[in-house]
Amino acid sequence: MSELSVKHLLGIKYLKEEDIQLIFETADHFKEVINRSIKKVPSLRDITIANIFFEDSTRTKLSFELAEKRLSADVINFSAGQSSVKKGETLIDTVNNILSMKVDMVVMRHPNPGAGIFLSKNVEASIVNAGDGAHEHPTQALLDSYSIRERLGDVAGKNVVIVGDILHSRVALSNIFALNLQGAKVKVCGPRTLLPKYVETLGVEVETDLKKALKWCDVANMLRIQKERMDLSYFPSTREYTQQYGVNKAVLESLDKEIVIMHPGPINRGVEITTDVADSGQSIILDQVENGVAIRMAVIYLLASKIK
Repeated sequence: MSELSVKHLLGIKYLKEEDIQLIFETADHFKEVINRSIKKVPSLRDITIANIFFEDSTRTKLSFELAEKRLSADVINFSAGQSSVKKGETLIDTVNNILSMKVDMVVMRHPNPGAGIFLSKNVEASIVNAGDGAHEHPTQALLDSYSIRERLGDVAGKNVVIVGDILHSRVALSNIFALNLQGAKVKVCGPRTLLPKYVETLGVEVETDLKKALKWCDVANMLRIQKERMDLSYFPSTREYTQQYGVNKAVLESLDKEIVIMHPGPINRGVEITTDVADSGQSIILDQVENGVAIRMAVIYLLASKIK
């Protein structure tokens, strides 16, 4: 397979396994590039990309921007917080105004699930979903799977547990789709209040006991607990959440094997994982950040090759 089966990256659920493998092979090439002394390639010199973020995001935005610049694309950054959106301009008007400046691709984060899908049906440009509400965050899932592949050799057949707020997490949903597509076994673990009622219909198992989940898994992906959830009483207190679902060095050492620890970031140190876990040899959190640039370069490059 030499090109993607899709024109946009709206969610993992629209991809085939061959698409994921093509993205990974392309990312392998770009990973070599970003580790050279000259980290740029002229691949997308004629492409203009707009990053449109209707929600704050430092890490994802920086990662996309760096990926675009490494490919020599022209980049426009648009932050909705300082824009006409506040004056009531519609999403389509905002994007069409940007597209009239001859933009080829839009990378968008939006609080509403399905915003990217809606946009892809109404504008000409190629759309990359950088997170839409609690729906999907496809590039995060791709970089997570790519990081597992890099550490363990393959994703197929691996046992992966996703721990934390599954209910509100676009990272969890995209990861479930991606891991299932590649033949991994997936469990979700967290308080019942943070697990969707019908999560088993996504082809995952539920385990509310963290210790059992960790004994079973090869990889534990620890999701960030967002402050607003703490305030809304989805669980009694942060301290209680940490006691039941936080991972510290003692928990890891009590297992009879070494597991891989992941986190999409930013980390609440001392809540989901302690500092000695985050900074340990079992953690691939910084690899995830580095791989994020290579994966986003691969996605942008492959989608740009479909722009006529």
